[in-house]
Amino acid sequence: MTDLQEMGPIDYLCIEFPRGSLTGKAFPMLLDLVDQHTIRVLDLLFVRKAADGAVMALDGTEMDVAGLGAFHGAASGILGGDDLREIGDILAPGAAAAVLVYENTWAAPLARTLREAGAQLVAGGRIPVQQLLSALDETESEQSTITSGS
Repeated sequence: MTDLQEMGPIDYLCIEFPRGSLTGKAFPMLLDLVDQHTIRVLDLLFVRKAADGAVMALDGTEMDVAGLGAFHGAASGILGGDDLREIGDILAPGAAAAVLVYENTWAAPLARTLREAGAQLVAGGRIPVQQLLSALDETESEQSTITSGS
């Protein structure tokens, strides 16, 4: 078996930080997830979009945020120039972003067992919290209408 057959699912996040909002408070939590073997960071890229629209990748030391030292060198090569352009397209001018590619190591034993049984992932996705809350609000509103007899 190769290392890839042993891996859990791979996800990514792109988190935008408006100018001045990147404080580093979340990075110790990210380190805890790594220490607890919940995830394994495969790639971590920092990006800034200038007011004129120019997009640049930043070294973690350029971010001036405590706690980033633990992630220095977290680069697998998964993220490249095309990713940088796509990130630039969605960022607001003046904002920074952290792009994180990570393995869900907590799911690796399940994924390995399913692969050995011949199963394969045929679909996947993520539901943004805002979308979930909106759907729950809509369901609550419909239930209220049904129970009030309207």
